[in-house]
Amino acid sequence: MTTGTSAVVHEASGVGFDTEEIPTGRRSDGAVTESGFWGKRASRVPQTSLRHAHDEAAAFPPKANRKVAAASGAMRRVLDLLEPLARAEVTVTLIGETGTGKDVLARTIHQLSPRRNGPFVVFDCGAVASNLAESELLGHERGAFTGATGAHVGAFERAHGGTLFLDEIGELPLELQTRLLRLLGNSSVRRVGGTQDRPFDVRIIAATNRDLQAEVGAGRCRQDLYFRLAAAVVQIPPLRERLEDIPVLAARLLEDLGHKEIRLAPEALRSLANRHWPGNVRELKNVLACAVAFLDGSLLEARHLALPSTSSEQPVAEQVDHLPLGGIQLECIERAAIEQTLRQTGGNKARAAELLGIAPSTLYVKLKRYQKTVDG
Repeated sequence: MTTGTSAVVHEASGVGFDTEEIPTGRRSDGAVTESGFWGKRASRVPQTSLRHAHDEAAAFPPKANRKVAAASGAMRRVLDLLEPLARAEVTVTLIGETGTGKDVLARTIHQLSPRRNGPFVVFDCGAVASNLAESELLGHERGAFTGATGAHVGAFERAHGGTLFLDEIGELPLELQTRLLRLLGNSSVRRVGGTQDRPFDVRIIAATNRDLQAEVGAGRCRQDLYFRLAAAVVQIPPLRERLEDIPVLAARLLEDLGHKEIRLAPEALRSLANRHWPGNVRELKNVLACAVAFLDGSLLEARHLALPSTSSEQPVAEQVDHLPLGGIQLECIERAAIEQTLRQTGGNKARAAELLGIAPSTLYVKLKRYQKTVDG
C-alpha cells in the first residue's frame, strides 16, 4: 500500500468487532449478486484490507493523527495527499458534504506541517452572527463599540505562527470576503476600533460544503478570493461512497466515546451499511452516541440503533416507527431534527433556525452542546 501520508488506518480487529464477523458481498459485472454482509446497496469490502489493517497502520509514521480512520481506496487517496500538501504550506481548501470530517482532516494537515507546534485556530464562518464576525476575525479594541469593555484578540492574531482553519468559508458574507482578501494580501490585521497594524504569520486551511465555483458564478463568492483559496483543492467523498470505512469508523468513534470494549454485531453493521448517511461521519457518530444509551452489555445490536428509513426524504415525525426497542432519548430526536433541517438548508444555520422556530443563538448553543457531548 502506498503510504504517502502520516494518517493512521485504524485496525479493524480487536476494537469493537472481529474481522471474522465481517462477511462481504460479491459483485459480478458491476452488480451485487449475493447480498452478503453489505446488502444490495453497498460496495464490496475486501476482507484482506480489514484483516491486515493493523499491519498497514503500522506502515504509517508515528506522528499520525489517530482520529483518521480509513479502509476505503477513496479515503486512502485523500490521505495520500495530506503529507505533501502539509509540507508545502500552500493554502488548502477541503470540499465535501456536511459531516465528512473536514475539520479532522484540517487538523491532520496542521499536525503534519512544520507549524505543528503552533496554534490551530478554528473560525466557523457559519456559526458567528454577521455583526460579530468582523470582531471575531480581526479582534477589537476596548470601546470600539457598545459592549466592547475590553480588548479582544481576533482569530488571525491568535493563529500567529500556526494554522487558521476557516470552516464553512462559503457562509462568509461578501463584505467580510473583501476584508479577508485584504488581510491575506497584507499579512497584517488592524483590530476594529484600532489604529495599529499587527503583522501575523498564518497558514490558511479552508473548508466548505458548497461548490465555490458555482458560488462565484452566482455572485456569492469573490472570484479573487476563490483563486487564493483554490491553490490546492481536496474533494472529500461522502460516506455513502466509501462504505468500506464504516467498520473502522464505528470502532474508532466508539473508542472516542469511551466505549472501546463495545463490539458491533454483524446485523448492526449491516444496518449501518444500508443507510444513505446524508449526515455522513457526523451522523454515524451521533447514531452510535445514542445507541450506547440503550446498551445493557458489550454487544451493540441492530435493535440498539436509532436508524430511520434509508430514505433521506422521510420526515422526522414519521421516523418514530423505526425507533429501537425501549424508545429513544428526547435529545436524540431533537438532534436528528436539527441535522435534517441543516441538510435541507445546505448548512445555512440562520435559515435552519428559522425553519425550526428557534433563535439562531439557540441553535448555535445546541450545536456546541451536541458536539461537546459527542467529543466527550
